[in-house]
Amino acid sequence: MIRTSIDALLVGTPVAFRGDGEASSIGSRIPAEHAVRLTFTGFAGDQVGDPSVHGGADKAVHFYPGEHYPLWQADFARAGREPHPHLGRLGGFGENISALAMTEDRVRIGDRFRIGTALVEISQGRQPCWKIDHHFGVKGMLAAVIQTGRSGYYFRVIEEGLISADDGIEQVERPRHGWTVERVFQLLIGGMHRIDGAKAALRELADMEVLAVNWRGRARQLLESLPD
Repeated sequence: MIRTSIDALLVGTPVAFRGDGEASSIGSRIPAEHAVRLTFTGFAGDQVGDPSVHGGADKAVHFYPGEHYPLWQADFARAGREPHPHLGRLGGFGENISALAMTEDRVRIGDRFRIGTALVEISQGRQPCWKIDHHFGVKGMLAAVIQTGRSGYYFRVIEEGLISADDGIEQVERPRHGWTVERVFQLLIGGMHRIDGAKAALRELADMEVLAVNWRGRARQLLESLPD
């Protein structure tokens, strides 16, 4: 079972993201100076730019592993790119919480954690969109997130509570299935649904109650798209 502590707790509201009026919170979340109440739909004072695809009960809290930042910095250096300011601070991917020891390959859908007085449960991985490329000013960043599997993920809230930036994170429950966030992400987003034997895996995810509703729907759609 995992025990770690918060390295960054961030909240924010949408700001203009590009010239056509599009708004986003990906670059506007800032460190919380005091304890923040976590509700079933997210942190008090935190908002998303497009509620049709972000936020809601299954995406109440966005988590991004702190280990990914030096990996991204190394990737940029190998590509000959200048160090990006978003990679020099936690929160660069628009997350609410960042911490170590909770990478996608270590945690499972349905894992529950006590953070402060709140109880949260992993519901799905984060599916990157075009805003990743725009945010970093790098064409192909979205594809790199998918290729590397450094997606981050979301929590749903089981019990509301208060969370502070110096709180610990303690895993209190683990489901018996073997579906890590990484494994689910690769199957539903990374193209692994095309490999032999994927149909059985997709059926399992489509019926997994702890998986977010929209990702269960995606599993069904992918299943229907495969030839008999």
